[in-house]
Amino acid sequence: MKPLLDQLAGFVLGDVRADQVVPPTGITARLTLFSAAVMAFVAVCALSLALAAGRLADRWENELARTATLRISAPSAQMAAQTKAALRVLETTTGVAEARALSDAEQAALLAPWFGPDLPVDQLPIPRLIEIVETDEGMDGEGLRLRLAAEVPGAVLDDHNRWRTPLVLAAERFRLLGLVVLLLIGAAMAAMITLAANASLAANAQVISVLRLVGARDSFIAGAFVRRFTLRALFGAAFGVALGCGAILLLPRAQVEGGFLTGLGFQGWHWLLPLVIVPLAAAVAYAATRAAAQITLRNMP
Repeated sequence: MKPLLDQLAGFVLGDVRADQVVPPTGITARLTLFSAAVMAFVAVCALSLALAAGRLADRWENELARTATLRISAPSAQMAAQTKAALRVLETTTGVAEARALSDAEQAALLAPWFGPDLPVDQLPIPRLIEIVETDEGMDGEGLRLRLAAEVPGAVLDDHNRWRTPLVLAAERFRLLGLVVLLLIGAAMAAMITLAANASLAANAQVISVLRLVGARDSFIAGAFVRRFTLRALFGAAFGVALGCGAILLLPRAQVEGGFLTGLGFQGWHWLLPLVIVPLAAAVAYAATRAAAQITLRNMP
């Protein structure tokens, strides 16, 4: 463990002679810092979106997986009798943990967002809704539909699968898209740093030739470029992550009324995940610069 820490400390502190090989300022330095900061900022936002989509998919799956709705459409004179008959059927149905008819007030609350709070539910031919909560084993939907068709002709069973499945699938695909964006960000960062490293190597071709003449090995020269560009990416990524977390903090808190659009931030231990972006950016810069330096030095006369 101690040798690894010593190597890491030596890499961070560097070598004065090696540091003179790579200019500390210039267009390549600014390009590396800027690209690392921008990519880290975008990575934080993409990570937040991916986690929010995952939470949304899990919430829809958990809240709707064991619920169903029974809709009874009948003349007002028969509504009460058919509702009682439907409840009796549900009480004897295997897999039904609870079933209750929604009151007029509850149905009015469900319709309020579309028709306003003053909707006269008792004067309109609105179907009666029965909320069904299933057990962990679940119920036989097709069998229940057959029983209802025989005993409660006006009842229609909706097990929510018709619209729950596409919503959950869309949220999961959105989460996958966020992860793909993170991979593309890493690839773009590697490409930008590779271009910057190649430009810096080409600009210092004469210096590298002199170093070779005095006996400097390619590993020494490459190490100087790798260290400088890795630290630039590290500092740029740290700045970008800090900006990204600050932007996430400014987003609205998660609210039921706002749905997905108010739950885009990190929650709980997920706030630690953006910190992983910084060392990952440094690792990408290290690998990209090392590969670029080795290839360029090998091709130099």
